[in-house]
Amino acid sequence: MFDNKLLLRFFPFLAWFPINAHILRSDLIAGITGALVLVPKAMAYAQLSGLPVYYGLYVALVPAIVGALWGSSRQLATGPVAIISLMTAAAITPLAVPFSEEFIGLALLLALMVGVIQLALGLLKLGTIVNFVSHPVILGFMNAAAIIIALSQLDMLLGIPKGRSDSFLKDIWEMLGYLPQTHLPTLAMSVFALALMLVLKKIKPLAKPSVLIAVIITTLVSYAIGFEHKSKGAIDTIATPAARELVAAYDAADRQIKALLAESTAKSNELRAAEKENDARRVIDLRHEIDLIRLNLLSLEAQNKARLAQINRLHFERVKAPENEPALLYVKGTVPPGVETDGRQWRIKKVEKGQLSLMGGGDVVGTIPSGLPSFKLPPLSLDAMMSLLSAAFIIALVAFMESISMAKALAAQTKQRLDPNQELIGQGLANVAGAFFQSYPATGSFTGSAINLQAGAKTGFAMVFNGLFVAVTLLFLTPYLYHLPKAVLAVIILLAVTGLITPAALKHTWQASKLDGTVAAVTFVVTLIAAPHLDKGILVGAGLALVLFLYTTMKPRVAILGRYHDGTLRDAKLNNLPASKVVTAVRFDGRLYFANVSYFEDAVLAAVAENPEAPYLLIVGDGINDIDASGEEVIHHLVERLNESGVVVIFAGLKKQVMDVMRATGLWDLIGARRFYATAEQALEAIYARPEHVDEDDPLKPPPRRLTLAAAGLHD
Repeated sequence: MFDNKLLLRFFPFLAWFPINAHILRSDLIAGITGALVLVPKAMAYAQLSGLPVYYGLYVALVPAIVGALWGSSRQLATGPVAIISLMTAAAITPLAVPFSEEFIGLALLLALMVGVIQLALGLLKLGTIVNFVSHPVILGFMNAAAIIIALSQLDMLLGIPKGRSDSFLKDIWEMLGYLPQTHLPTLAMSVFALALMLVLKKIKPLAKPSVLIAVIITTLVSYAIGFEHKSKGAIDTIATPAARELVAAYDAADRQIKALLAESTAKSNELRAAEKENDARRVIDLRHEIDLIRLNLLSLEAQNKARLAQINRLHFERVKAPENEPALLYVKGTVPPGVETDGRQWRIKKVEKGQLSLMGGGDVVGTIPSGLPSFKLPPLSLDAMMSLLSAAFIIALVAFMESISMAKALAAQTKQRLDPNQELIGQGLANVAGAFFQSYPATGSFTGSAINLQAGAKTGFAMVFNGLFVAVTLLFLTPYLYHLPKAVLAVIILLAVTGLITPAALKHTWQASKLDGTVAAVTFVVTLIAAPHLDKGILVGAGLALVLFLYTTMKPRVAILGRYHDGTLRDAKLNNLPASKVVTAVRFDGRLYFANVSYFEDAVLAAVAENPEAPYLLIVGDGINDIDASGEEVIHHLVERLNESGVVVIFAGLKKQVMDVMRATGLWDLIGARRFYATAEQALEAIYARPEHVDEDDPLKPPPRRLTLAAAGLHD
């Protein structure tokens, strides 16, 4: 066992040693078991994030190993997860086209930013910052995100196009218009995969590897029936004039958009240089030019979006042609009589630089580059960083909350001590390291961690072995994944997120607290409406929770006390108890600070006004946990004001931290040490022990047997 605390701080995994063969064997079995489930899910989550599927395997490699070695939990599995994958896609989609090189670069940059934020929070020991995002906020967000994830897979499940705009719900609505064009073989493959996974899950020995088995079977079926049919072609091979002109116009506009984007980037760099040189005229000119470019971009993008919607609705028939000659494409139903076609329906998948990517079957994973991810520096652009900053911060917090909640659940079962700040450091290092090895943001996985625990993982070596198995897959097994249908990956995602939709938990939150239920509901609705800008749901929910917290603490419970028939002090209004002519007893339940001092003052003065005959005011402060400068100032003026009107103010049950403030500010001396009592009963006994009240029959007077204290200087 290593005793060097400094060494353990930098290399926390040294605490696992010494490690025996039994533990190592348990970790090896757990690592392989987890990897069998992780590999297909990792590819599915990459598809969800808008990246090529092999990027999911990259996330399951370097971040998984680094997160295990430098984290605090010994069973937490770091890797790709559905929520973070969706948030990654949502953050980058407004800035770049999914699956493009620019999109991939931004994903790596986002991982780096998330890692740096998490690492900084961990090093500064700010793990408690996640407490600002309450459970109802996360609950509402998770439910909305699960629905968004499920709906986002419809195009893959049905084989229909999906638009890309600044409104997710609008995209889904437009996509529903393509339902009549559902690709039946793709739908059949989706139904087959879903049924297969559900059946396998019910067979106990096959339950854990059910996803892997389904992937193997559907891949073999896809290969056997020739599920995929892809081809290339030129725009001028489209024989139908109207369709050819439409596609050519789209291609020309697309090239112009890319040229304008490059020009905008160059002008932005010039603008930053001009700002540094304080060249005001040049700055104004450049800003004007950039604004014009952006206006042109918006116009072209809107036109191309309309063209793409028309292109997506086109189905073509392809003429049979000799191998060395281009095959003509006719819009379905316009093939001239006597012309023989290949019998398939073709769709345009992509138009780029005058070339068509054609699809005549179902969509498959395709070629996955073999080999391990190479070291690659994320593209560092100030503009991109500023655009991704808010999303990076939200992803960093949500990812850590998911990790720490799972780590706590594991620690409860393993009795392991958990360090949230070390876990932040581990997750931060995992994302930073992953960013340099082509990974998008990773976090702790519920499924992977649960499998780790069930499979008997004892240390983080389980995730090291897990990562090594993924490396073997990348090195040797990728050719066998070519024919895996993307519809199967969509089914995997669909099944994975069903557990995130928890209406019972939302109902329970509403029953526990109407305010918390409102926060969860608002977060849920805003997340759905704002998608793909998911960070807005979290920000609005967290802001609302904070506002409602301040609102509730602004008006804490204030009770006028009376003597109940069993001798205890209780709320006079609730229990219909008579008022005392000697003492007005008030209990204040809440921290006394700037937001509620006015309410406290008004409540106390109202209680005194309603009982003008009583010469004493007893403030029972058992529920006052803290007091700030504003609270101290109000009490100071309140005591002076009431003393002038002949009312003696007495305090009972104040906590040490409150009395310390009073002593430090001189308020204690102003009030007088004899007017402070440990309990309300002691204060009342002292009041009623005074000669003028001994024989008085008053509702608040303690029972005779309790009058044991002598009157102690209630008046100076």
